[in-house]
Amino acid sequence: MAQEKKGGIPFFGLIVIVVAIIVGWMIYSFVLGAGSNFEGGSHDNKPLNGNLLATMYKGGFIVPFLIAILIIVLTFTLERFITIQTAKGKGSVEAFIRNVRDLVSKGDLNSAIAACDNQKGSVANVIRSGLVKYQQVENETDLEKEEKIAAIQKSLEEATALELPMLSKNLVIISTCASVSTLVGLLGTVQGMIHAFSALAQSGAPDAIGLANGISEALVNTFLGILAAALGIIFYNLFNSLIDALTFGMDEAGFSIVQTYSATHKK
Repeated sequence: MAQEKKGGIPFFGLIVIVVAIIVGWMIYSFVLGAGSNFEGGSHDNKPLNGNLLATMYKGGFIVPFLIAILIIVLTFTLERFITIQTAKGKGSVEAFIRNVRDLVSKGDLNSAIAACDNQKGSVANVIRSGLVKYQQVENETDLEKEEKIAAIQKSLEEATALELPMLSKNLVIISTCASVSTLVGLLGTVQGMIHAFSALAQSGAPDAIGLANGISEALVNTFLGILAAALGIIFYNLFNSLIDALTFGMDEAGFSIVQTYSATHKK
C-alpha cells in the first residue's frame, strides 16, 4: 500500500492536490491571463470582444483554485476508473462468476482456481481465497462440517475486507471536491457582486468597466464551481454503483461456494 499521511490522506492524493493548485495557477496566469486575450496586450485592460479566456481571467484570484479542484476531480476520476477496471479483471465479471459456480458445482476446484488466476482482479482474488480454503478444509479430519463452513466464510470475508478499501480509496477526495467547489464558487460569486455594486456606487456616472468586471467575476466563479461540483457528484455516484456491483459479485460467488460445500459434504 502507498504511504499514508496521518488523518487518512493518501500521499499520492496530497501530491495531486499540490500539483493541481500549481497547474491551476499557471493556467490562470499564462493561458487565461495572456496579453493576447486583452485590448492593448495587457490583462489590466478589457478583454477582447468575445474572448472567453480573458473573461474567465477576470473572475479573479479564486478562479485558479476552482481550476485546481476541477483538475483534482478529473485526475481521481481517471485513477478510480483504471483501478475499478483492473479490479474487474479480464472479460465479463458475470460470465466469470457463472463459470466458477459451474466448476465448483461439478467439484472441479482446480479448474475453478485456474479460472481465477486467469481472470485476475479483486473479484477473482476473493473467490480464489475461498476456493483455496475449500480445498484445505476438505482434507481436515478434526473439524466438524459447521467449522469447515465457518472457515470458508471467514476466508472469503477476510479477502473481501482486504479488497474493498482499495476499490473505495480516494473516493472521499472526489466527494469533498464536489462539496467544496460549490462553496468556493459561491465565495467568488459574492466577491464579484461586491465589486459590481461598488462600481455602481461611484459618485456621478457608474463605472461601466468595473461593473462588467464584477459581473464577469461572479458568473465565472459560479460556472466553474457548479461544473466541478456536478462532475464530482456524477463520478462519485457512478463509482459507488460500480463498487456495489463488484461487491455483490463477490458475495454472490462466496455464497455459492459455501452452499456447494454444504450440499456436497456430509461432514
